Amino acid sequence: MKFMKLGSKPDAFQSDGNFIRYVASELAPDVIVIVGEVKFYLHKFPLLSKSNRLQTLISNESDLSCDTIQLDDFPGGPKAFEICAKFCYGMTVTLNPYIVAGARCAAEYLEMTEDVERGNLVFKIEVFLNSSILRSWKDSIIVLQTTKSLLPWSEDLRLVARCVDSVASKISVDPANVSWSYTCNRRLLKSSSVVSASEIKTGSVPTDWWVEDICELEMDLYKRVVTAVRSKGKTKEGVIGEALRAYTARWVPESAHSSSEFSESRKNLIETIASLLPPSGVGCSCNFLLRLLKFAILVDAEDSTYEVLLESISTKIDEASVDELLIPARVPQAAIYDVELVKDLVRRFVSGGSEKGRGVSWVNLGKLVDGYLKEVARDPGLNLDGFVELIRCVPESARPIHDGLYDAIDIYLQEHPGMTKADKKKLCGQMDVRKLTTDASMHAAQNERLPLRTVVQVLYFEQSRAAAGVQLQQQPPLTNSSSCCSDDSGGGCGGRAAVTHHHHQQQQLVVWEKEPVPDTRKFETDWTGVVSDKYPQAAAAAQLSKNASCKNRGAAAAQLLPSRSRRIFDKIWAVRKGVGSGENRSSETSGSSQSPNSLLQGGETNQSSGSSSRNRRHSIS
Repeated sequence: MKFMKLGSKPDAFQSDGNFIRYVASELAPDVIVIVGEVKFYLHKFPLLSKSNRLQTLISNESDLSCDTIQLDDFPGGPKAFEICAKFCYGMTVTLNPYIVAGARCAAEYLEMTEDVERGNLVFKIEVFLNSSILRSWKDSIIVLQTTKSLLPWSEDLRLVARCVDSVASKISVDPANVSWSYTCNRRLLKSSSVVSASEIKTGSVPTDWWVEDICELEMDLYKRVVTAVRSKGKTKEGVIGEALRAYTARWVPESAHSSSEFSESRKNLIETIASLLPPSGVGCSCNFLLRLLKFAILVDAEDSTYEVLLESISTKIDEASVDELLIPARVPQAAIYDVELVKDLVRRFVSGGSEKGRGVSWVNLGKLVDGYLKEVARDPGLNLDGFVELIRCVPESARPIHDGLYDAIDIYLQEHPGMTKADKKKLCGQMDVRKLTTDASMHAAQNERLPLRTVVQVLYFEQSRAAAGVQLQQQPPLTNSSSCCSDDSGGGCGGRAAVTHHHHQQQQLVVWEKEPVPDTRKFETDWTGVVSDKYPQAAAAAQLSKNASCKNRGAAAAQLLPSRSRRIFDKIWAVRKGVGSGENRSSETSGSSQSPNSLLQGGETNQSSGSSSRNRRHSIS
């Protein structure tokens, strides 16, 4: 910190209570100067020799023995006036960064310029500012902080502009050339500290070395500094983004969860920070941007603030966590969480997907949305249309596995027991049963909440996959996690509980031909032709399986499927026998999916027995 000493005489100012200041002298005071609530009992001659304004004011007063001067709106208050008065008396005055701005404004108010006397107070303070204060990093910041209470004087004297330019210029210096001390509160350190100049010489200076020091500035001054830094064009936007994050952490409490904790000033702070964000949120983490968005909702920020935040978040929403997306819904929404907001973010991300490609970020988006769906599915106020729309926001390529989606659908069915059969079909129709892992398929086959038609489709494809000898190929893990099941686990993981959080674990992809999910109401009468034409893999496997014993084949099927699944296949097999004999079956029965294994076994039975079957009617929906 820089200092400047003025005058040489000892300080003779004394106090009488809190509101009276006088000079200890043999001469009686002949002028009273009132500044605020404080009265100064002084002498005319020292004051008039330095201050042009006091000369004018005193000359206009009556010729009483003791004149009284009232100084209204005096910049800097009684403390600043006392500094000027001591300078007039030639007493020792020590200027420092905390009082120099007030003294400069007070000297300007009293017109203590070179026109009155050479080497007057205005001149001396300007020398101190230009030669010392504005050359110092921390002193410039201190002076800038003190200018707030001195407006409009500090603005008119360009104290604010000069300090802002000084700070911005030092921020724009190459970190390798930083030779001054700065406050360091790095993320790697447990507590704040001050990095001295000697330590700087022996170590590297981070690009964001300045972030913590300017966090103490008020919002309007902070905005001017950031704007000046950006205009110089020498600081990366990512570093500016880090500075905004640090400033928000300093002034917005982490624990704030209601609008009552925010005042109008906080609203201005959130809106200002949003306006200062780098384009597309460069350098800002998704966590920080979502936190800003939550605060913007709490303070009911302007629409322009929402738009800036949504645009920035949407470019990196794949980096978010489920908890960060659980933003409370705004009135008049009946739901607990703002699903519409998340849908908007996902759609924006998808619309710009060509830039980020369809790699890891694309799959991460699918996992994130499925995790979010599982959380909001528990909300009784979330309507089906909103839930389905969010499911459809995610592109097909972002969901290589549908286990997470199945979990979300299952939770929604459980929390909304009053759903109609049509609604259940609509919801379950969003899931591609071909993309379920073995564990998810086993759970779905026994899930009483799913429509029977969905269960049949699950069983059909699981049997088709098994008959075709399709192997499960592990997907390269997106995170360091272990697979929920080992390759030789046989019958699965022993229930759905083992894969409840499968999206946190290494997942498995089914290598299966891309073909539409068959409409179970449109199977042809010629079952063998259907299997051969539409499912060549299953047909080839069936041809190979003819060499195996019926006993082994039956045991394998029994081991793969639970009892409920076997009962369903028994019904499908009965329908198959009826069709093979040329007898009629209902349109509802034709809506059931068929298993290649069941078809093949049924075909062999018909060939060997040749007996006719009974008419049977099954309603599977």
